[in-house]
Amino acid sequence: MLTASHLLYALVTISVIVVMFFRKGVVIPTLLGTFIIGWVYAGDAISGFKAVYLSNLSAAKELFTIFLIIALMTALLASLRDIGADRRMIIPIQRMMVNGHVAYIVLVLVTYVLSLFFWPTPAAPLVGALLLPAAVKAGLSPMAAAVAIALAGQGMALSSDYIMQVAPMLSAVAAGASTTVIADRALVLSLITGGVAITLAYMIYCRSLKSRRAALPASTHGREGAVSESQSMRRHVLIEGVDDGAVAVGLPPEEMARHRWRMRWSKLLAVLVPLSLLAIMAVMVMSKLGESGLGSFEGGDGAAFIGGVAALLLIISCVVSNPRKALDRISDYIIEGFLFAFRAMGPVIPIAGFFFLGSSDFSGSILPVKDGLSAPAFLFDLVASIQHMLPSSGYLAAFCMLLIGIITGLDGSGFSGLPLTGSLSGALASTVGLEPETLAAVGQMGAIWAGGGTLVAWSSLVAVAGFAGVSVIELARRNFIPVMTGLIISTIAALLLW
Repeated sequence: MLTASHLLYALVTISVIVVMFFRKGVVIPTLLGTFIIGWVYAGDAISGFKAVYLSNLSAAKELFTIFLIIALMTALLASLRDIGADRRMIIPIQRMMVNGHVAYIVLVLVTYVLSLFFWPTPAAPLVGALLLPAAVKAGLSPMAAAVAIALAGQGMALSSDYIMQVAPMLSAVAAGASTTVIADRALVLSLITGGVAITLAYMIYCRSLKSRRAALPASTHGREGAVSESQSMRRHVLIEGVDDGAVAVGLPPEEMARHRWRMRWSKLLAVLVPLSLLAIMAVMVMSKLGESGLGSFEGGDGAAFIGGVAALLLIISCVVSNPRKALDRISDYIIEGFLFAFRAMGPVIPIAGFFFLGSSDFSGSILPVKDGLSAPAFLFDLVASIQHMLPSSGYLAAFCMLLIGIITGLDGSGFSGLPLTGSLSGALASTVGLEPETLAAVGQMGAIWAGGGTLVAWSSLVAVAGFAGVSVIELARRNFIPVMTGLIISTIAALLLW
């Protein structure tokens, strides 16, 4: 039987979707909604105040593992940056860019791998500063380079988030489903979406390049893609390498010895870190293939494995950078990592807290449930009450979930809508005959491809456009048809596969 609390929960949920549609933050609606529902459910305002705090506390407990893995990986990247190892990891790849077509492929592959481990936001400056100028010099237009980086990083890598598993954990907790299954399915869907989008965007680029060549005098045909857009890249400087001696010229003997020490270890870490990350991937793949003796990486175990390796690499990087200051410097890096993690994910906590309120798994610890009564499940009860009105078509449900995901991504985050798509997936799955993991993965694709930085100009896409020196509005427009085509095809694939 529906109560006033159920109706209020429905109204707040609708208001959250409407606010997201208008590209505004939803923290205030979720906090106020939690307060009002707690007040109405218990019958006193004090319980409403408690519900606001307890819902955020429940969300923080569930999601802290996400903040921790982001913080450790960001801290590691910051430590590598300070000794120049991050540049050394990238510089050899510059030599592979022999022409614009190869440069496009190299940008996609490198951006994808870096974004899987470090997320696109920290990885974008590295790729933008070191590889993007090299790609333009090889003949790729700045716009095409920006498209490649956005689709591979903010799109294909972030939408699966297969290594750090932040997005799958958010979806799984809200849906009451398996993180591992959602991560595996999201990986498949992200590769399908990304493969289609990246290929289609490349074909569109080649066609436009051919059209421009046809319109130009024959003497200018050899310029590949850098006809007019390349003018915006003049301010970029291609970094060919890190000269061990150039920086050290003029330094006192003690400083020069310390510099040479750091350069030697910078070279070593530039090899050690990529090999460690590749080893992590190999171990996780072998574990999924059933290799014994490698342990389990179910749920958050994969993130724990990566986080532990990152912490030890961070220690090594701090010690070799400055042994005398390592004990203090590592704290600065970890603080920097947590600051980035809370800036990126902090608003998700109150949003997740509200949607956790709709699940009986969490509402019992948020609301004062009387003895002998079961914890309320507002969202699931609402879906059950209108179950007879819902079409039983799995296709319609999947595309509705994709649309909801895209709408929630309009706020420019991509992650803030995952508690909503996850909760709806868990509530709708049994009604439409699909597994909640499938619906959650589809919703995750829509939310992150839209808001993570491929379709929404006010997202992290701004950073990519800035590095490329192109219009962010035009970049979002160029991404639209490839990304939407990829999302439609991947949604159909999800229904056929699962």
